[in-house]
Amino acid sequence: MGSVFDCSVDTSLLEGMRKAKQALAKGELVVVPTDTVYGLAADAFSADAVQALLDAKGRGRQSPPPVLIPNVDSLYALAESVPDLALKLAEKYWPGPLTIILRAQPSLQWDLGETKGTVALRVPNQKITLALLAESGPLAVSSANLTGEPAATTAKQADDYLGEKVAVYLDAGDAELGVASTILDLTGAKVRIVREGAVKRDELAELLGEDLSED
Repeated sequence: MGSVFDCSVDTSLLEGMRKAKQALAKGELVVVPTDTVYGLAADAFSADAVQALLDAKGRGRQSPPPVLIPNVDSLYALAESVPDLALKLAEKYWPGPLTIILRAQPSLQWDLGETKGTVALRVPNQKITLALLAESGPLAVSSANLTGEPAATTAKQADDYLGEKVAVYLDAGDAELGVASTILDLTGAKVRIVREGAVKRDELAELLGEDLSED
């Protein structure tokens, strides 16, 4: 199995963060806590690392991973354009359990899979992972499980699924929400809910009104 670091102990947290940064820089995989579920993370700009992430989960390139970012400003670097609705949603839900799909910046040198020119972005509400993102840059992150299995809500569950495929596990106890993020597609004429998760349709309908697709 990979190295597990207890993030409730300062010395272990510091060593774990150092080892996680080193592993990501080498194209290795790291399991990180988020506010929703535990995530399997790779350097978003390393095609080999992203492929290793997909392989570890038993997932094909037709299911590209979302990208976790440290702050709203990162939207401008990674998205081709940032519509007002994206900023409205980010202002209300970030950091938090909402993933937003936008058109990707065409100049980006990355390969997340068959994205059809889009990228799914989220700022997680988890201070350890935010601190890691601030130093590592954007991370491709998918739920830390095998495809078809329930998402891991603890580092131990993630370890049981993934074992030695992962170099470093950052253990921050139980995931706060234990439910996946809601995914919204903002690339069409109206906002479409791709997956309803922690943020519910009724709440989004109240915020977005007629801008929310009924599909």
